[in-house]
Formats: sequence, C-alpha cells, structure tokens
Amino acid sequence: MVGGGGETQIDNGGGGGIQIQERRRLPLPDFLQSVNLKYVKLGYHYLMTHLLTLCLIPLIFISLIEASQMNPEDVHQLWVHLQYNLVSVITCSAVLVFGSTVYIMTRPRPIYLVDYSCYRPPEHLQVKYQQFMEHSRLTGDFDESSLEFQRKILERAGLGEETYLPEAMHSIPPKPSMAAAREEAEQVMFGALDSLFKNTGIKPKDIGVLVVNCSLFNPTPSLSAMIVNKYKLRGNIRSFNLGGMGCSAGVIAIDLARDMLQVHRNTYAVVVSTENITQNWYFGNKKSMLIPNCLFRMGCSAVLLSNKSVDKRRAKYKLVHVVRTHRGSDGKAFNCVYQEQDDAGKVGVSLSKDLMAIAGGALKTNITTLGPLVLPISEQLLFFSTLVMKKLFNDKVKPYIPDFKLAFDHFCIHAGGRAVIDELEKNLQLLPLHVEASRMTLHRFGNTSSSSIWYELAYIEARGRMRKGNRVWQIAFGSGFKCNSAVWEALRNVKQSPKGPWEDCVDRQKN
Repeated sequence: MVGGGGETQIDNGGGGGIQIQERRRLPLPDFLQSVNLKYVKLGYHYLMTHLLTLCLIPLIFISLIEASQMNPEDVHQLWVHLQYNLVSVITCSAVLVFGSTVYIMTRPRPIYLVDYSCYRPPEHLQVKYQQFMEHSRLTGDFDESSLEFQRKILERAGLGEETYLPEAMHSIPPKPSMAAAREEAEQVMFGALDSLFKNTGIKPKDIGVLVVNCSLFNPTPSLSAMIVNKYKLRGNIRSFNLGGMGCSAGVIAIDLARDMLQVHRNTYAVVVSTENITQNWYFGNKKSMLIPNCLFRMGCSAVLLSNKSVDKRRAKYKLVHVVRTHRGSDGKAFNCVYQEQDDAGKVGVSLSKDLMAIAGGALKTNITTLGPLVLPISEQLLFFSTLVMKKLFNDKVKPYIPDFKLAFDHFCIHAGGRAVIDELEKNLQLLPLHVEASRMTLHRFGNTSSSSIWYELAYIEARGRMRKGNRVWQIAFGSGFKCNSAVWEALRNVKQSPKGPWEDCVDRQKN
C-alpha cells in the first residue's frame, strides 16, 4: 500500500503530538539528477542478453543484399564450389539447424492481454465528504484533532464525491467482521470476473493459471480458492494467492503469470488484483495511520492473459517488459508502510513521513534499469555519455535527463494520492495529458490499491486515445518498499470493453 495526502505533512515531533503543516518537507527527490551507475549497468545487462539477436539481424540483412546482386554465373560458381566442399556444407548446415532449434526452444513466448475488466460498485455505496466526516464523528472513536486531520486529508488528496466504500462501513456504527470482509471480496472479485468472462467468451474451465493478490485480507480458504469454488475451475489449475505485497502487487502478479505461461503451453492465465477495506479500517487517533482511511476505496481488476498465437488477432496488448525493484534491505524503506498496533492496541497501516523520498529512490532504481530497454538509441547514448563524463572527468557535469515521452505514449501512474502524481509529473517532465488518467482515476474511484493502474488504462481507452503500436507504462509502488513497472504495446486501436468503469461518466469526469 502507498498513498499521498496532497499538501499535508505529518510531523511526529519530540513532544509526542502530531501536527499538520501546509507544505511538504520531504517531496519526491529529483532522482533524475542523481543516477546511480550500478543500476544503469543492470539495465544494459538486460540489453546485452539480447545482443545475439541484435547482431544477427544486420548480418541477415547484408546477406540478402549480397544475394540480390548475384547473377546466374555467380550462382553456378557457388554451386561448383560447394560440390567440392561437402564437409563444410554439412558442418554449416548442422550448426544452422542446431542454432535455430536452440533459439526457437529458448526464446520467450509472447504474452497477450486478451482483455480485462474493472469492477464498478453500485451507486448506493458512494461516499461523499460530508457523509464520510459525519460517520467518522458518529462512531465515537475519533477525537476532534483526528476528525480535523481527516477533513484536511480529504480536501487535499484529490478524491471526488463518488468514490465507494463497502457496505459494512456505511453502517453506524461500522460493522467490520470476517463475514462482511468475505462479502466485500466476493462482490468485487466475482463482479470483475463475471464481466471478463462475458466480454471474452472464455469458459472458466479454460483457465490454466490463476493469480490473486490482496495485501491485507488473507482468509482461509484463500481468495483464489473462493474463485475456484465459485466458477468450478479445473482441478489441475495452477493457483496462487499473494498477500502483504501492497499496491505494487498487481504488476508482481502479472510477472508471475507471465512466468507460468512460459512453462505451460497453450493456456490462459487470469490475474485478479484487489484490496479489502472492511476489516482494515483504522479506529484510532494516530495521525499516520488515519491517512489510509481517507485514501483507500473499493476496487478490483481481472486480467486475461494468453500465450496462444491465435489470440494475437483479438488481443488488446502484448506484454513487452516487467521490471521489479525491491528496497526491503533498507530499514527505512522496509518500515515506511507498516501494519501495526497503536498505543491503544488498534491495528492500522502507518505511513512514514519519509514515504515520498523512499518512493523516489525506488523509482530512480526502477527507471534506470528500465531505460536501456525502452529508450531510443539516441537518448541512451546521450544519457550514457553525459553520465560517464560526470563520473570520470567532471562531477559538475549535469547528467542528461532522458525523455521517457519518446519511449511511451501513455502513462498509468499508481493513483496513490495527489502528491504522488504531482511529483512524478514534475520529475519525469510529463505533460498534464500524460497524468490525466491517474488524476481522473483518483478523483472518481480513489486509491484502489493494486487495481488502480487498470482503471487508468480503462480511462485511456474510454477516451479513444489508444492506437495500434502505442506503448503504455504502468508504474506501481508498494510496501516493502517496492516499485514495479510493466510495459504493454497495443496490437490494435483499442476501444473500451462493454460495461467498463468509465462507460457513462468519462466525459462528465473530464469536464
């Protein structure tokens, strides 16, 4: 989980009191001005793993040019020469066949995103600012300072008046229970999956791999088992349930599904990403643990992946890259998003005041690894040459800032809060259009955790902006601390799927 509270800053001062300041003291660092060389090397390592393929392409091209310039006499002389060098011909043929076989057997299979769906809760579960504050007051669990803190977070976090909370949180007093949490999980997961199966025509029995991620609610039987039971999935399905991995777990789940599809041929994988609100509402007065109450809302996404070549014709996207960064070895990063009990014994998730700086460090690592994979050669050469000059000759040389707008057409930045989106827009030098999907998702649906990047992609589709060949960069942050990226390429001009989350509100949201 990760969130940002707009302009609000938490200050755990020495006196034990927590104050709200109007300015952030620790914004996202200007990470593009301080690049660590070892992560650039890691990115170039990824590039070099495909060096053989890159070298073979120009050799084949040159050979074709030479062959096109040969006349019949040249062909006859070549045939006579080969007749007297039978051993060489057999050896070369054997090497060629062996090399082709190894390449075909070891090359990664393309992974296609056939379709996906995002759950949209019923209208009666919407929560307006006034309703949120009134219910918080009526619970009797929050003192005046905490109520005022929540009011300021709501005003500045970027959420609108139409976000959703589960049924149990609309009761006065709220009724969080295991049964209610299960009902919420079933509502969002089954709602997303029903839509996915209807839109794609895929039968549940055709699913070979199932990956479910939910950070804070992990009952027994698991959420993945709930889906298997509901849809009567086949007995040999490879099912996984990822817990405690925060808002970036959606990309982790995609990575796991991709690895499984590399092993198991001719099958489908479904990835379900959600978070559970019902049993994870904080009823205490510790300010750093109140922020998730104000930011997180109901949501779920279900994604259908395929390794079948026949699905390329109808698929929306092809998975190009997944780059994962984990900073858990650093103590501050590990503790910056932490589930714990407060002094009164009430459980909640605490967000550190260092969260933005730690997120910036994780993102710096991630993009310097991703850069060599996606940036044009011209950008890579400029970036690498200025970096070498800075390291070897003059420390005052300002490193070249790569223009990621040359590598990507669309950006899906995790809607963790307005501050997160603002800082990434500034540091990546993006245009307002590039972060529009993130802002609109935060405003309309709130922080839906790991599923937020799919609501953002659905917004881009609903706007009619996704064209064939466009590349999409999904960026997600999560506890641990992690920053993960997924890159997709559109295989056609993509339109929004029926019954999408933005179907009847995208124009109203923009205006």
